[in-house]
Amino acid sequence: MVYHLTRGRMDKRPRYNTTQLPTLDSPWQDTPSGRYFGWRCRQANLNGELAFVVEYVLCPHCKLGWVDKPYTIEEYQRRGLAAAGLEALRGEHPGVAWHTGSGHMRNSRAFWSAVGHGVPGSYLPRELCEHVERQGGLKSGWLVRREEQRKAP
Repeated sequence: MVYHLTRGRMDKRPRYNTTQLPTLDSPWQDTPSGRYFGWRCRQANLNGELAFVVEYVLCPHCKLGWVDKPYTIEEYQRRGLAAAGLEALRGEHPGVAWHTGSGHMRNSRAFWSAVGHGVPGSYLPRELCEHVERQGGLKSGWLVRREEQRKAP
């Protein structure tokens, strides 16, 4: 809203897509997401090229994590790379219940069911908590305060 009110003079932070993220000299890399502030992008590099990428965010207050938009290039699909990437994230953040930030596409439901089996949260779709919405720039601080004032008796 501020961006539109100022006609683009504010909030000129760069917004990248996943193909524009920096490439590190390691098989796994973790960089800021190009789409959402506060979100991270986990990427797998094989033979010097992108093989898998997923965006994620954690809320330390609620002990919740969200993943969104996983993508594996066709050459590496159905080889367990996405499952390994999600498992690595869970291993680095124990005690977190994992969800997805958006709905599941019809052709991906079997994937989410398989990788979510036995995982707290089961990668079921869930709305973002207020901490992540505020931190990630999806909901401004004044809007959160206004909603809190409306809820107060």
